[in-house]
Amino acid sequence: MNKGIAITGMGIISSIGNTVEENLNALKSVSHGISRIEMLETRHKDEIMVGEIKKTNNDLEKELGLEPLHSFSRTAMIGAIAAKEALQDAQISDINEYRTGFVSGTSVGGMDTTEKYYLGYTEIEDNRRFIQAQHAGFTTQSISDYLGIKGYVSTISTACSSAANAIMLGARMIQAGKIDRMIVGGTDALSKFTINGFGTLMILSDSECTPFDDNRKGLNLGEAAAFLVLESDEIVQKENKKVLGRVAGWANANDAYHQTASSSDGEGAYLAMNKALEVADLKAEDIDYVNAHGTATPNNDLSEGVAMTRIFGEENTPIFSSTKAFTGHTLAAAGSVEAVYSLLSLRENLIFPNLNFKTKMKEFSLVPQTELVSKEMNTILSNSFGFGGNCSTLIFTK
Repeated sequence: MNKGIAITGMGIISSIGNTVEENLNALKSVSHGISRIEMLETRHKDEIMVGEIKKTNNDLEKELGLEPLHSFSRTAMIGAIAAKEALQDAQISDINEYRTGFVSGTSVGGMDTTEKYYLGYTEIEDNRRFIQAQHAGFTTQSISDYLGIKGYVSTISTACSSAANAIMLGARMIQAGKIDRMIVGGTDALSKFTINGFGTLMILSDSECTPFDDNRKGLNLGEAAAFLVLESDEIVQKENKKVLGRVAGWANANDAYHQTASSSDGEGAYLAMNKALEVADLKAEDIDYVNAHGTATPNNDLSEGVAMTRIFGEENTPIFSSTKAFTGHTLAAAGSVEAVYSLLSLRENLIFPNLNFKTKMKEFSLVPQTELVSKEMNTILSNSFGFGGNCSTLIFTK
């Protein structure tokens, strides 16, 4: 088995908690964060359900100590909060003591800020400058500047696989000896743009989502940020650091099937899972649990389920569940949110349930885990799939 890259810190903010421990407590008490929209002004606020962080932008500004005329979007603010917690968890006081980089995934970027000013785009020059600064890369740069990182900084925007790809890039760079430490993950806030976009695709649910249920009718959008600290074994040994787990396997595959739909035979997902197992030097039977992408859309759950049966066999598929019914689908942040949950599963030897499941899908016999259960685990496979067939798989070990 590939020893993998050490994870020494993690941080998260989501609809079920503002810290890692708050998220864990919600998962253990089976308390979801899905509700009607309260924080965002939209005509759809009573029509759909979302996973919303119950903090205003003013609350976030105060928490970060930002100046009144800052240029942080909501996406950047929740990202900075999660990344800061990850650094504190890793007990890093001098961020640039070693070669340190930052890779963040986002799809929304500063869209919430752009929406605020776009009506005055042609009339007010300051608005034009402000909107033009709110691209995805600006979000990443804002967070890295806040953290004081002077090394490698990059943004990944591959839709819902963004954070998983950020973790993958960080692990590969450390493995290759290009860098000593990486803060990796993703962040996305709710915005009108996102709600309207997914509404156009007709995949938003007006009730709590039901991953892998035969009667599933769509996803709940969510907002969240989560980051991991990856460090080389040289740093871990020199500093005698705690290791929360390891990124042992990773892969990205694209079957180029459709702009927004997954292939019916799950080819992209199959290729990503198969390659991640190869990188980790593991067999399918070595996987103790699968944290599935499980968006509760008709297309994704069918495609992912088919891919799992191809990898594991319908009778031998390990226990699996989707945690998106807790947080909503947090888009670019999903891969790192579920990376944190996978690490918590390994630490606590707990499998978090697939909420709201009632009816087995007719296409196969797979049934997700619907109760909180204790299980000794050493290896977890986590899937994150994005638009355009961009499929990513990560494997975490103790």
